[in-house]
Amino acid sequence: MKGLFYCRRFTGFGPTRFQPSSAPPAAHQVGAPRPALLRRCVREECPRRPGVYGMVDAEGELIYVGKAKCLRTRLASYFRPRSRNPKAGHILEHTATLVWEFVPSEFAALLRELELIHRWRPRFNVQGQPGRYRRTYVCLGRQPAPHAFLARQPPAGALASFGPVPAGTRATDAVRRLNDWFGLRDCPQAQEMLFADQAELFPVVRVAGCIRHEIGTCLGPCAGACTRSAYGERVRAARAFLEGSDHSPLHALERDMTTAAVAEAFERAAALRDKLVSLRWLQEQITRLRDAQEGQSFIYPVRGHGGQNMWYFIDRGRVAAVLAAPRVQAGRRAAAEAISAVFAENQSGIRPSGTEEMDALLLVAAWFRRYPDERRSSLDPAEFLHATSQAPV
Repeated sequence: MKGLFYCRRFTGFGPTRFQPSSAPPAAHQVGAPRPALLRRCVREECPRRPGVYGMVDAEGELIYVGKAKCLRTRLASYFRPRSRNPKAGHILEHTATLVWEFVPSEFAALLRELELIHRWRPRFNVQGQPGRYRRTYVCLGRQPAPHAFLARQPPAGALASFGPVPAGTRATDAVRRLNDWFGLRDCPQAQEMLFADQAELFPVVRVAGCIRHEIGTCLGPCAGACTRSAYGERVRAARAFLEGSDHSPLHALERDMTTAAVAEAFERAAALRDKLVSLRWLQEQITRLRDAQEGQSFIYPVRGHGGQNMWYFIDRGRVAAVLAAPRVQAGRRAAAEAISAVFAENQSGIRPSGTEEMDALLLVAAWFRRYPDERRSSLDPAEFLHATSQAPV
């Protein structure tokens, strides 16, 4: 079965954007026909250093990529049947060659691992696989009666876009409930809209295009049941909710749910609970990404193995550049030029992110949630530029 599909033969990890040098990092590899021989090679040749490693099968396909604070310890763990998990043993059964690459630190290993998974897409890796977890944007737009909808990429005419959030039934349900709560339409674009304040030469009685107006979940802009300004107010309220500045829908739903439960109207309480859970999930997903981007522009100094100290330029939650930590005044001036180039670009807003870029953003955010003290050791780009400009030449 495997022979029916194209297999990209592994020839080396390739270049990385997470090091100052443009030359690809040196890779080391060992091969053996049996696990026992591979284990001996690891013991003899693999040192105790941070890095990334790859498993290559007999056909030359890279089947797994991993990271380690200590490569020797991590690779040796694959050869312990009693303590390893079943997946590790399964990967080892298909491995003919082990390859590894040194990096300065654990943080560098995380970034490099994700970069390699995106590049090679090993079949035994789950986390970080492009396309495995689809994402979608929540958009407000489509005149003349804007509403919330999902799109793989925000359209040019959208009033606002948020996310991306995980795609699937949960996102679809949340957007449907969002439109219901604020009374926004969700009908096809071909549906004609006629607001109540639009004058008609020969007025006629119009019927809504669906039952949502009758059941109270749409203002009915297609039937002249609302004015343009009234509908616009609901659109602005929906935008405020998605921006995280208005939590009143969640408070109202929670209050109504509690009231229904006290009155023993359990079916209504359950319906309100479902709405609350769905809208809360949507707002939390958007807020999580917003927090990861806003205010996350700084220089992150990392002490590396053997004195390989690095500066990571974090621009709105992403690693935009990497520089060797400057040690002399001349190096600080070169660093100042690099900082100006990175942090001066596109400061007006947050850029939409692709799947791979979003994976990297979430990885960086998770790192600083896990190690909050690391964030406190960061440097402010503006302060560094000011100090460098004031230093004597």
